[in-house]
Amino acid sequence: MRNVLKNWNLMRVIRLVFGVYVIVQGVSNRDMSYLLIGSLFTLMPVLNIGCCSTSGCATPNRKNEVTTEEISYEEVR
Repeated sequence: MRNVLKNWNLMRVIRLVFGVYVIVQGVSNRDMSYLLIGSLFTLMPVLNIGCCSTSGCATPNRKNEVTTEEISYEEVR
């Protein structure tokens, strides 16, 4: 429930409005495919799921555990 109510941004609202618009068009045209697609587009922003919105495609950063050694130089005459 916390995921539904928090972290709303402009893109998430736009996706929700688009999904509701597709559902309304599906009801007015009596087209089941519009209803299914609109339901999908409405559920994605409500639940905040999807590849791009929650960084689902992001790869984790590697932790670099390699340490560099201090190099000492000798002066040659």
